[in-house]
Amino acid sequence: MLAGGCTADKQQTTLPSRPAEDGPATDAPDTPSGDGWTVEEFYAQDVAWSECDGFECARIQAPLDWGDPAAGAIELSLKRSVATGSEDERIGSLLINPGGPGGSGVEFVDYMLTGVVSEDITERYDVVGFDPRGVGESTPIDCGDDAVLDEFFTSDVPMESQADVEAARERAGAFGESCLENSGALLGNVDTVSAARDMDLMRGVLGDAQLYYVGFSYGTFLGATYADLYPENVGRVVLDGALDPSMSNDDLVIGQAVGFENALRAYVKYCQADSGCPLTGTVDDGMRQVLELTQRAEASPIPAGGNEVNGTLALYGIVVTLYDDGTWPYLTMALGEVISSGTASTLLELANAYLDRTPDGAYTANAMEAFSAINCLDYPMAVRDFDEMSAFADQVAAVAPTFGRDFAMAIGCETWPFPATGAREPITAAGAAPILVVGTTGDPATPYEMAVALAEQLETATLLTWEGEGHTAYGRAGSCVSDVVETYLLDGELPADDVRCG
Repeated sequence: MLAGGCTADKQQTTLPSRPAEDGPATDAPDTPSGDGWTVEEFYAQDVAWSECDGFECARIQAPLDWGDPAAGAIELSLKRSVATGSEDERIGSLLINPGGPGGSGVEFVDYMLTGVVSEDITERYDVVGFDPRGVGESTPIDCGDDAVLDEFFTSDVPMESQADVEAARERAGAFGESCLENSGALLGNVDTVSAARDMDLMRGVLGDAQLYYVGFSYGTFLGATYADLYPENVGRVVLDGALDPSMSNDDLVIGQAVGFENALRAYVKYCQADSGCPLTGTVDDGMRQVLELTQRAEASPIPAGGNEVNGTLALYGIVVTLYDDGTWPYLTMALGEVISSGTASTLLELANAYLDRTPDGAYTANAMEAFSAINCLDYPMAVRDFDEMSAFADQVAAVAPTFGRDFAMAIGCETWPFPATGAREPITAAGAAPILVVGTTGDPATPYEMAVALAEQLETATLLTWEGEGHTAYGRAGSCVSDVVETYLLDGELPADDVRCG
């Protein structure tokens, strides 16, 4: 629902701040070159920018395996909006990541420029979006065709016995093998540490002595990991909607289940204050009605204009609206349609938005595949039998009655082709320049307590709090938050103490 070792030798490139346009970026080769390259050669590569829909796009090469750079290369896709101010005013490249893991930074550039950053930022920074390794237009994780993805991501899987657990493990194992067959060695090299090393490579080939970065959601874990690996290269780093890197997978499940439970409760209060709300009675009554709707969909899928919505799709359709209170009216519309007419067309549209899926079932992005692959490397998981899993689900449901069992009764990465390599431990980034952490009190995907924890772990962090609903704050929370973020990005100045915006 996210909203995720030793450092290789590095050498800063001697390219200018904005490399010359040497021609169009090439399409990804069937077999990426870079065999036999050293780390220094990766950092010294030229960048060829080409025009793309009013922006500039390029591809660079990165080691497939940072532990063995000579073993081959993958491609990373970049898109930038060139700074509009004079070269003397320009600060550098501002890398951005929307989270996920699996979100496309290439697609995110347009949103950042139209809905988040001010003209002061675009005057002084090249805003650079990138697709992390395994994602989107970079060398991507591929787990199969649309039918394979649908069967794995949208089916209702019974979990009522040990036999069901074993069947779910077999199903997950088959999906992992499909990912391995289609993605090869890349599947074992999309961990966050490798992606953070890619960011330093980007910093180098873009000609910046320091990294300037805004990361949202999972992007905060990516940014904090970077700061821990390369503290000497940290310039100005904003981490909004922060993950706590020390949290185990179990802690994350509990935290997010509670976060979405609280967000749903806030939505029900909002809905019931309006005369058109389909949820009746008290807030607790409304919460039960939402739970009953998902249970109904699981027991007997709800018609949806020639399709149908099962329990899994109903959960996706509800959850996606809780990331932003601006989308709550769509949830009211969807619930009203199901309750009044017994159809779920709007709920299906919302679920498709969550999945990056068209109405005819085509997936338009590989975010769900990349999400699985990255998380399976980053998060070691406990392996439980049915009784142990049920006990954990009871624990989660006690604090999150609506979402708890759905979040807890999952096989996850137990049968993934590659074991987890991530270590769930605090990140301090000792020696890094000051870092800004942003947290939202009503954030469902990365609950506020995670931002507090990350700010406490990072040795040089300042915490900016927004008292609001939804996931992340910058671009959603008004001038109080934007002023603090952009003063830091433009001037390098942070408040002396933590700041709270109401």
